[in-house]
Amino acid sequence: MCGLAGFFSETSLNAKAEESLRAMGRSLRHRGPDDEGVWIDSHAGVGLAHQRLSVVDLSVEGRQPMISASGRYVMVYNGEVYNYLELRKKLDQAGEARWRGHSDTEVVLACIEKWGLSKALAQFNGMFAFALWDKVKQVLTLARDRVGVKPLYYGWNGKVFLFGSELKALKAHPEFEGRVDRESLSLLMRFNYIPAPRSIYQNIFKLQPGTFLSIRGANDVLSPTSYWSFRETAQRAVSAGFNETRDEAVDHLDSLLGDAVKLRMNSDVPLGVFLSGGIDSSTIVALMQKQSSQAVKTFSIGFHEESFNEAPHARKIARHLGTDHTELYVSPKEALSVIPQLPNIYDEPLADPSQIPTFLLSKLTRQKVVVSLSGDGGDELFCGYNRYFTPQKLWEKFHWLPKSGLKILAGIIQSLPSSVLDAGGAVMSRWFNRFGRIGSLSERFNRLEMALDIGGPEGFFLQGISHWSRPQPLVLGAHEPNIALNQISQWSDFVHPEMNMMLLDSTHYLPDDILAKVDRASMGVGLEVRVPMLDPSIVEFSWKLPMEMKVHEGESKWILRQVLDKYVPRHLTDRPKMGFGLPIDTWLNGSLKEWAGDLLNETTLRQDGFLDPVPIMQRWKEHRTGRYNWQYFLWNILSFQSWLHSR
Repeated sequence: MCGLAGFFSETSLNAKAEESLRAMGRSLRHRGPDDEGVWIDSHAGVGLAHQRLSVVDLSVEGRQPMISASGRYVMVYNGEVYNYLELRKKLDQAGEARWRGHSDTEVVLACIEKWGLSKALAQFNGMFAFALWDKVKQVLTLARDRVGVKPLYYGWNGKVFLFGSELKALKAHPEFEGRVDRESLSLLMRFNYIPAPRSIYQNIFKLQPGTFLSIRGANDVLSPTSYWSFRETAQRAVSAGFNETRDEAVDHLDSLLGDAVKLRMNSDVPLGVFLSGGIDSSTIVALMQKQSSQAVKTFSIGFHEESFNEAPHARKIARHLGTDHTELYVSPKEALSVIPQLPNIYDEPLADPSQIPTFLLSKLTRQKVVVSLSGDGGDELFCGYNRYFTPQKLWEKFHWLPKSGLKILAGIIQSLPSSVLDAGGAVMSRWFNRFGRIGSLSERFNRLEMALDIGGPEGFFLQGISHWSRPQPLVLGAHEPNIALNQISQWSDFVHPEMNMMLLDSTHYLPDDILAKVDRASMGVGLEVRVPMLDPSIVEFSWKLPMEMKVHEGESKWILRQVLDKYVPRHLTDRPKMGFGLPIDTWLNGSLKEWAGDLLNETTLRQDGFLDPVPIMQRWKEHRTGRYNWQYFLWNILSFQSWLHSR
């Protein structure tokens, strides 16, 4: 795992270009502390920089930037192509390969030389982002893996095209402009992350998963080409149908997961796995231990607050499977100490509080290993989130209500005394369990009206994944852009609404929140994280499965649980889903009160000029007095303000 950066100028480079290139690379040293390298062609206007975390082929033959055997291509590469040994064998059989080392980078280059870019990308099974310079055609190409495990940013600033694994690499170039994109900010306020292809900066984009982008000059339109589509793969799998019995399907998934785990256990450095004690991570650990001759190294963190603590569950799983387990109980002080680091770790605001324990877990794990596996992806593929089930129930309960009456009712409620609102809120909370984050009864009626206006379970799902449901007036001078997430007409039309929601999460929430969170947290301490659940074979298989094998008699992730039952007794895993939560609401009224108060100061907000202070001050006051819990709304604001003031 590594960091890459570079530029492509429409004019010849000056004497300071190499200095800028090295600065871009060194800004990513945390991603690759073992080695660094640059390659520059001043006449062509191209520079490539690389920071290396040595995982496969630790010798100098694995160094980057790497030049292909023919000398035509130069590449910087971040990630792992897990099936590179298989691909190397294919090339050997063709009798044209000339090998210098045994790195997957060299195999990737050889595949591109032999088959061409598109055909080579179709062969790669892995997580990767790379930049490839073709000396013959004078073309720069950027590419990203199928599901978006590894990041890649790009964009023109002036006459220079910049790219890198993280935004800090682009910021290190003297031509970087860094103007905040207010439309992206409005999306952050709604979804708590910025969906690709947008970034927090104007004219800087995230390369979307499963695409590549080729640039020949400044007149090229930046239009990525898709070589793999999650949506098309899912639709094709559903159309293909499924004819296996339940027992056959369980055995099939067990085999696919075992192969995916085995493929990701190849490493020339120490390897371990995150273990929360939940279904996904426990399954990965069980399959690793099954294939390992030694005790697998597992890692968990715990919290002294019982309602947020998964460590005891993880410990029981580790003891049963016989792993070499390490756990660390984190104090509130230790967790809070991460918050000032978040703007630097993530480069753009991400309002997912689980980024804090994810960083702490990565830091703990890096003390003993260089590579770790994780269970990410199981919820999106096997219907594990509670939010997939609530929208249908809410639609069935409320679809008969007149929308016009709800607007009037919401207005009346705002004028009622707090004692009446609190009593009514207790009743409403039994129905609006998905909207538990929303503090006031008036807000709940507003949400209900908006959900019914959209119609169907989809309307309730959109409201359920929205924090600030009306971000446009909140973000000054912004117009919330129409994207797939907030345009129901762009959603798929599967028979089961849950499938539409799973696909939407898989193409947005998973790459832009979950995987981005894990990448920055882990790479911030020089740790590589691999994700077996997102192997292409498992993605396709999961979408072939009928819904009754994912949700059976009210049990979510049914088939995954059946696989885990083969290795771990049900009494150790049968518990409510917890997630990686933190007591943000309590901290905002305690240890974080002064920090939050400074960032939410009305004068500060007005001077910054991005957000309307009025609704923010109202909710901050209501949260401080304990009238309502606005933790998620406020955390969105605080994440942006903290990032803005750290630039």
